[in-house]
Amino acid sequence: MEPFLLQTDVTAIANSVNAVWVLMVSFLIFFMQPGFALLEAGQVRAKNAGNVVMKNLMDWSLGVVVYFLLGAGIASLAGYLTTDGDPFSVASAFAYVNDPTAWIGWLFGAVFAMTAATIVSGAVAGRIKFEAYVVLAVVMTAVIYPVIQGFAWGGNGLLSSAGYLGQAIGAGYKDFAGATVVHALGGVAGLTAAYVLGPREGRFSEDGSANAIPGHSVLFAVIGTLILAFGWYAFNVGTQATVLTADGAFQGAALGRVALNTTLAMGTGAIASTIVTSMRTGDTDPLFAANGLLAGLVAITGACAHVTWTGAIVIGLIGGAQTPIVYRWVVDSLKIDDVCGVFAVHGSAGIIGTILIPFFDVAGFSVPQLAIQVVGAAVIVAWTVVTTYITMKAIDAVIGLRVSHEDEEAGLDQSEHGLSAYPEFTSGTDEPAVADGGAQARTDGGTDVRTDGGEEIRTDGGREIRTDGGREIRTDGGEPESRDIKMVMAYIRPDKLSDVKKGLAEIGAPSLTVTNVSGRGSQPAKKGQWRGEEYTVDLHQKVKVECVVADVPASDVAEAISDAARTGEKGDGKVFVLPVDEAYQIRTEETGPDAV
Repeated sequence: MEPFLLQTDVTAIANSVNAVWVLMVSFLIFFMQPGFALLEAGQVRAKNAGNVVMKNLMDWSLGVVVYFLLGAGIASLAGYLTTDGDPFSVASAFAYVNDPTAWIGWLFGAVFAMTAATIVSGAVAGRIKFEAYVVLAVVMTAVIYPVIQGFAWGGNGLLSSAGYLGQAIGAGYKDFAGATVVHALGGVAGLTAAYVLGPREGRFSEDGSANAIPGHSVLFAVIGTLILAFGWYAFNVGTQATVLTADGAFQGAALGRVALNTTLAMGTGAIASTIVTSMRTGDTDPLFAANGLLAGLVAITGACAHVTWTGAIVIGLIGGAQTPIVYRWVVDSLKIDDVCGVFAVHGSAGIIGTILIPFFDVAGFSVPQLAIQVVGAAVIVAWTVVTTYITMKAIDAVIGLRVSHEDEEAGLDQSEHGLSAYPEFTSGTDEPAVADGGAQARTDGGTDVRTDGGEEIRTDGGREIRTDGGREIRTDGGEPESRDIKMVMAYIRPDKLSDVKKGLAEIGAPSLTVTNVSGRGSQPAKKGQWRGEEYTVDLHQKVKVECVVADVPASDVAEAISDAARTGEKGDGKVFVLPVDEAYQIRTEETGPDAV
């Protein structure tokens, strides 16, 4: 059989491969949305976690529709209006709506637009009305972001080499994947919105000093950060949309540069933030480490295709190092309650990284390039501040921005959505019902009590509990000495619950009720830190154990609990014995001691 050459159009194959590449990276960038949701949810109180994820759902759901109907077209119009010689055509700007060949490109633009809108959510968490936030998100995706997109990207626009500013300065603005066009815009919009909205209740004292309001899960925040970092490879490397050139050449060097620079800046950002935080507070803070990692990514986003790998390291280091410093400046000097630190992570990091491009550019240093980088960043900041401020003021005048004091205290989950993200562990108070370190206090001592055919501990006297090789410990106490009903109520350390259960079982009183509580007594208050701010925890997590007995002496029960729960340190708890007037067994309708 004679070999033959496959006759095909190399350009067509290259276009097809590039189109599929763009689709895949668009899907991966969409996966950053759950990363944003976890990152933000972890940094707010438990009573606001459901509100956070609802806002993130609406960012995407409403945003893609608005960006399709308005945003992408407005971006094109912004480019036409600010480029010398470009004809202004509304029909041309919105031609993508009915052009299937343009829809892959539209999706790629949409995932960037949704990222910019989502960033704002973290700055205004915990006190903005849901409907007010929705309006702000719509304006972000319809106007605020698209105009900057039109100014900077697409080959024309105000900041491009063909635009009015670009021509005047003699260079085009470099922001490869959106360090300023997407991230700084979102961070500056978030800072402006938080300023207009005002701080959360209790965030600042009357003298202006900041009070820490810890989020409910550093774990969520770090997991969300890692999901975002994964998606960032699509964000940056995916912007290198040409995988194959028209003649079929693989763009491996270009892809490799972006991937390497992204990775190096990510790592150095986390390292730098951790070092600075440790120097300032004496502690290594996982939240600031995560923020520094993201700030390193933001800082390199605009530069990743343009700079050397040594430049990527420097840009990542600066982006990470500035994060805790800028965050404290926003809180302590500006008195702005930016809940998730979006300006330090996305705003200042994006601006700094983009301005630094000419210093490490593989094309060499250029004064005109530095000039357009500075001017371009200033244009983006100015546009974002003005438009966000006007939008927030307009929303406040029409529907209002903030929830009421009572609703903020109850939590936005309940007041805005009629639910709780943690219905079994929250009660609308400022502190989630969790044990030390954020882990929920188990009501069974950490050991599962099986009720489905496994090893079962019955609590109604129907089955013996064997503890000593065959001797039966009666769950009804054996022959009664007294028929008085008593309740033994104890407050103990959560980690002693398992020992208390064992002690009660050994004296024949396994029936008990367990509740997570918090309280204050002789145990000293503990100090904690949240983003470098010290706070006091004087309500300690405890477990309340209630045991009602009739045939087992209450004194024996109290002694068993005390012996099992004792550590000898302050905070071991207390035991109380209370009389019970009457008892009713619902199932059997027995009353009195027999019901116990």
